[in-house]
Amino acid sequence: MVRGFGELEAAIMEVVWAADAPLPVREVTNRLRPGREPAFTTVQTVMDILYRKGWVDRELQGRGYRYWAKAGREDYVAGLMASALQASPDRAAALARFVEGMDQAEIDELRAALAAARADEPPP
Repeated sequence: MVRGFGELEAAIMEVVWAADAPLPVREVTNRLRPGREPAFTTVQTVMDILYRKGWVDRELQGRGYRYWAKAGREDYVAGLMASALQASPDRAAALARFVEGMDQAEIDELRAALAAARADEPPP
C-alpha cells in the first residue's frame, strides 16, 4: 500500500525526479526556493525519511550524501491508484467511474496499455 507524500516530501521528490544527476541536500534545498523556505536540516531529515521509505537512494560523497530517485513519478502514482482501488469494496465500479472521467486520448492510451499487457509486452 502506497501512502501519499506529505507536502514537503512531494516537493522534494519533484526536485529529485527533475534532476539529471544525484543531488546533495544543499542543492535540493536551493531548488525548493523561492516557493518554500525550509531549513537545510528539515530537508535533510525528510530526505532521510524518503530514503528509509525506499523512494530515494543515496551515496556518501565527501562529507554528505547525494540522493537520486529509486522509483519514478509514474510508479508513485500507480501505487496511489492501486491503494485507492484496494479501499473500494467494488473495484470494477471504481475503475468504471475512473474511466468515465477520462478523455478520448487517455482512453486510447489505456486501450493500448491493456492490449500490451495481454500480449505481455511493454506499452508503447
